[in-house]
Amino acid sequence: MADAELSLSYGQAFVAPDRKRHRSSMSLEIPVERGQLAAKGGCALIADTTSKNAIAKQAGDLTVRGFLADYFATPDNWSVKYSATRVLRALNSWCYSQSRFVRGGSYVTSISAVIFRGQSAHLFHAGDTVVFRLRGGEFEQISRDHVTDLGGYRYPSRALGMDVNLDIDYIELPLKQGDIFLLTTQAVRGTLLPSDFVSLIRADVSDLDAASERLAHAAAERADERGYTADQFCFQLVRIDRLASAVDDTPGRVYGDLPVPRELEPGDRIDGLEVLEVMSRSARVRVYKVRDIKSRRVMVMKAPSPELSLKNAYLEHFLLQQWVVDRVNSPFVVKVMEPSRPRDHLYYLLEHLEARTLTDWARQHPQANLEQRLDIARQLGKAVHALHRREVMHQLIHPDNVMIDRHGKVVLVDFGACHLREGDGHESAGPLARQVGLTKHSAPEYALGAEVSRRSDQYGLASVIYWLLTGMQPYSQSLEQLRTQTDLELLEYQSARMRNAEVPQMLDEALKRALDPQRTLRFRRLSELLYALRLPQQDPGKALTPSEAMREPANFWQGVAGILLLLLVLSWLLK
Repeated sequence: MADAELSLSYGQAFVAPDRKRHRSSMSLEIPVERGQLAAKGGCALIADTTSKNAIAKQAGDLTVRGFLADYFATPDNWSVKYSATRVLRALNSWCYSQSRFVRGGSYVTSISAVIFRGQSAHLFHAGDTVVFRLRGGEFEQISRDHVTDLGGYRYPSRALGMDVNLDIDYIELPLKQGDIFLLTTQAVRGTLLPSDFVSLIRADVSDLDAASERLAHAAAERADERGYTADQFCFQLVRIDRLASAVDDTPGRVYGDLPVPRELEPGDRIDGLEVLEVMSRSARVRVYKVRDIKSRRVMVMKAPSPELSLKNAYLEHFLLQQWVVDRVNSPFVVKVMEPSRPRDHLYYLLEHLEARTLTDWARQHPQANLEQRLDIARQLGKAVHALHRREVMHQLIHPDNVMIDRHGKVVLVDFGACHLREGDGHESAGPLARQVGLTKHSAPEYALGAEVSRRSDQYGLASVIYWLLTGMQPYSQSLEQLRTQTDLELLEYQSARMRNAEVPQMLDEALKRALDPQRTLRFRRLSELLYALRLPQQDPGKALTPSEAMREPANFWQGVAGILLLLLVLSWLLK
């Protein structure tokens, strides 16, 4: 007999006079493909923020869409808890960082997500959204309210985007056929009684949309009777129609329960892929050029080294690489490719680029002009900026990890040391980069074992740009020999303009700051360095500083006035 498949039904209802200004968002996704449904399950979630939030709609919608997109993009080898926790931490970091740039609002929102997989429901909850379960005649709340009473008002004491560290409740519940889950918002408090919920849902349990509408109308009427606004009621019902067969969801799945591929050679076949070329072998990873036997599509396969197949910590990061690259979605960052058939081994696939490294390009184009080199620098800057928008550090920005095709398009590759910011910030990023291996473009703080941040990537980017413009390093001293903070003070920046007279002064000054040995003295935002790359290139022999550029029109008219004055004086003398 074939394994039983999980089957869910759902219904929704929303009460809001102005849908464009609502503060509650909800959604549900049930994969159609059986394999994905078995691996990831179905997910229902709801988000809610305060009425005083100027961007309440954006905050709720972004939270819902972001969670669903990122959760279903996580590797199938990850457990539900590990996948959802990773996604929530990444989403929390983004919301928290972006709220600093919003006036009158924030991306802070309560969230409740229930993932139905196999024979279990996994609840992830923070804030004051509410989740109930109806089993037979028993109606109980399974979420816990995180609220604080201030002046008669109840505010969430815990929520997504509220703090750099996310404290989220997680519980796993066994499912029974016929279980009904209700996700709603705090606004329903004080309207319906538990008996009301049960009777309204049971009135016609075959139509969950109708049941949700009954709940919404009843709650709105009860609110009107009691004299308060009923403009933000949100109801979502999910029923378990059939349970799936038991699945293995042990913690070991976090690191992948697929075998690591053996050493492969050209001509070998694995999972419907034919190995065309061994691109590289290192202590930690194998990279192969492969072709899909069915579609004939050429791709790059990246797999762990067979010698490390039992080192779970490495495999955890290996699986994270695929997810990180997949969620960035930038034309300047290499793309993850989906296999045409389920994988029986541990690896991931990347697009194959008909391109060469920046190192090779520079060697083959020694006469390339300044604008060509700056165009490459701008594209590389966009790649790094795209990573930082998704709270990702690359940590290995190096000419050999920058690919350029025959049209001059730049793509950043190799995410062996990438790090995703979470609740602990970037505390584990430095050790990871040192473990993978530092380069001459790595920021000084890596060599010193000091704290790293996105400004460390800024240094790596600026170092590659400096090398691209001058063919040299910004410091005569070797960064590998750094031992103390005192050593940093001895580093002396070598002007890029002195080594290449075509480099504008303003760009040289921007590079100097981005390459400051002290991490905290670099640009606060990467965009400030990218702005210097975009400036119109004036006469390289006399580039304008910002203050000179502002004074240029005034200087022109002052010169005209001086000439006119001189002519006037001459006319008097000649009379």
